Amino acid sequence: MLSYVLRTLFKMAITLFIIITLVFFATRLSGNPIDFVIGEGITQEDRQLLIAYYGLDGSVATQYWKFIASIFTGEFGLSFLERRPVAEIAAERIWPSLKLLFSTAVFTFALSIPLGIAAAVYRTRFVGSAIMAIAFMGYAVPPFVIATLLVLIFAYTLNWLPVVGDGTALHFIMPTLAMSGMFVAALTRFTRNAMLDVLGQDYMRTARAKGLPERTVILKHGLRNASITILSVVGLQIAGWIAAGSVVIESIFSWPGIGDLLVRSAIMRDYPVLQFGVLMVAVAVICINAAVDIAYAYADPRIRLAKG
Repeated sequence: MLSYVLRTLFKMAITLFIIITLVFFATRLSGNPIDFVIGEGITQEDRQLLIAYYGLDGSVATQYWKFIASIFTGEFGLSFLERRPVAEIAAERIWPSLKLLFSTAVFTFALSIPLGIAAAVYRTRFVGSAIMAIAFMGYAVPPFVIATLLVLIFAYTLNWLPVVGDGTALHFIMPTLAMSGMFVAALTRFTRNAMLDVLGQDYMRTARAKGLPERTVILKHGLRNASITILSVVGLQIAGWIAAGSVVIESIFSWPGIGDLLVRSAIMRDYPVLQFGVLMVAVAVICINAAVDIAYAYADPRIRLAKG
């Protein structure tokens, strides 16, 4: 098991190195950001001073190695726009993103797990078919479409819910619904499939033969054994929220989180903030996936043997 964990950690490091390298060089393709930030009307001397001030006077290779070194020292430089430490700006954005992630996770798990169980138990009835039909529809609709429809209906037409910010509980409703739509559908489907795999097992028939209530048989014996498969899907869901969902949804609703910060930094070419934001997201996604892999392999040794 130790060797599997070490291999997983090594793969994490390689993946993270590739991501930060690609992000660094991709941000340099559009030219010097100082020309974009300051615009026109500045002397050449002041321009050179600003370039030196932000550490852009060296070669691309020199800037790259400084960026790699900053990961270990924690000195990520200053924002081109706000002229504040990058880590300070990002720290202000973490909490709103975590609140939205938590509300989305609670809503997703509270809705999809019961729906998946019901779809498996009543698979031959109308209830099971209806749940899966709705799940497939939700899985096919992208989050930004759901977000746009929610804004049009509940904000502009009915004027029930606020669109921008995170000031009240009402601000959480539309972003949570928009970001959880696809994930509720996916987790419902995987929960149903996992439950179907265990419902016909011998231990389920034995539990029923002992006279246990059906609710106990389903939840205690069925869901417990199906949870290993569900665990891997949960990890992918959380990684999906962080990597894609938060960026899209936070931008649409101007949610003051990391996702919105990444989009604004990319548009304004604030490279230090963008690089640090992508690094944060990449670390979170890679760590979650690695944790799920290790937990999954620990629960089922056949997986770590298959992965070598």
